[in-house]
Amino acid sequence: MANETRAKITAALGRLHQGSSDFDLNPDVQLDPVRTLRPAAVLVALQQVGGEIHVVLTKRASHLKHHAGQISFPGGKQEQADSSLEHTALREADEEIGLPPQDVDILGRMPTHETVTNFTVTPVLGLIRATFTPTPDHNEVAEVFTVPLSHVANPAHYSIQGRRWRGQRRAYYTVPYGPYYIWGATARILRALAEGMNP
Repeated sequence: MANETRAKITAALGRLHQGSSDFDLNPDVQLDPVRTLRPAAVLVALQQVGGEIHVVLTKRASHLKHHAGQISFPGGKQEQADSSLEHTALREADEEIGLPPQDVDILGRMPTHETVTNFTVTPVLGLIRATFTPTPDHNEVAEVFTVPLSHVANPAHYSIQGRRWRGQRRAYYTVPYGPYYIWGATARILRALAEGMNP
């Protein structure tokens, strides 16, 4: 990664202080004040592709019970044996896409994101240091692909769309790329990164 890009990402992390949620664009949604939020982490993995930095994303398997076919980061809930949320993100990336933890240079954490499924997700930014060829676990992942960081770091590429959810219309961010419809929590986390990179 070029030092300039790395410095820009590090500076962006320093500007991000407020967490986000799936309800950011839906102020009328009433949340249960005593809801239990489970900790989770995702790896926002940055990879050099040619001369450009890309973000590694997955398309979830179509047979999964939750979020089937959706675009997501590698990640999942924190297990009792995980020593940290960074460990969670790295473990899940290893399990889901075959990314060796020792090949990732952790750059830092983004603020947490609350999901409609009652998780508090910590996005962990990491730089893939070595050449990486994904080996997806097809029980969970249908496809692994990358999107240029320049695309998702541009706020102009985002739009707000909506659909019915639990009897109410729910608005959310989208940042499409080619055939991939990136929306929901993944798009919101990327949007936060874009905001940090474009103060």
